[in-house]
Amino acid sequence: MNTVTRSLAAPRASLRAALRPYFAELQAELRRAWRTPAFAVPSLLFPVLFYLLFGVLLGRGHAPLYLLATYCVFGAMAPALFGFGVQLALDREGGLLTLKRALPMPAAAPLLARLAMAMLFALLVAGLLVTVACTFGGVQLQVQQILQLLAVAALAALPLGAIGLLIGSHASASAAPAMVNLVYLPLALLSGLWLPLSALPTLFSTMAPLWPSWHLAQLALPVVGLPAVGSIAGHLLVLLGVTLAALLLARRRLRRIG
Repeated sequence: MNTVTRSLAAPRASLRAALRPYFAELQAELRRAWRTPAFAVPSLLFPVLFYLLFGVLLGRGHAPLYLLATYCVFGAMAPALFGFGVQLALDREGGLLTLKRALPMPAAAPLLARLAMAMLFALLVAGLLVTVACTFGGVQLQVQQILQLLAVAALAALPLGAIGLLIGSHASASAAPAMVNLVYLPLALLSGLWLPLSALPTLFSTMAPLWPSWHLAQLALPVVGLPAVGSIAGHLLVLLGVTLAALLLARRRLRRIG
């Protein structure tokens, strides 16, 4: 092996060694998710079944397009909120969080692994929705539109996962599922993910900019050619602010109890 080959091989080996804990943690998170059917099956199938019912069988006019865009956001909510919120609360009370802090591994590895898991589930749900919409709903999308919808679904895991982390850092293991549901279901309704806000009282439209899921929906709707409110930059700034605020509050809480 010559000098040039050695000089290239050393950084690669160092990089592999540095990334190994992150990949190991991601594999552990994925195994835990897939071995928990009560989490994996509803997260993957419920948005698709709802879309088949309300977007295909009962949908009229723009309903298949509208619900495809908004359900890509809705499908990302459960993996992010429950994956972070409930699981973190269980890890806290079970002592797993304390154990991981004591292990010789990067502190960010569990968080990034859980985020990657939430993004993967969001992408799987969005992919299933696109397949159903194009096969049964008469929706026609270009490759660029499909990629953009997948990008919005993956993006949704960031603010929603941060909110789940905030819930999991405060709630007990027994209370966390109820707390997550109090956020999960109202956010979907108040953000217009299940039906347009124009079909609800005006108060819902007025309050909609308060919810991160509404901003995500406004990023998804133009992808399928439907009108949206606000600018892309404005929505991204709000989502960034929500993510940072929730992460900082969760970090402060975890430091206090840990």
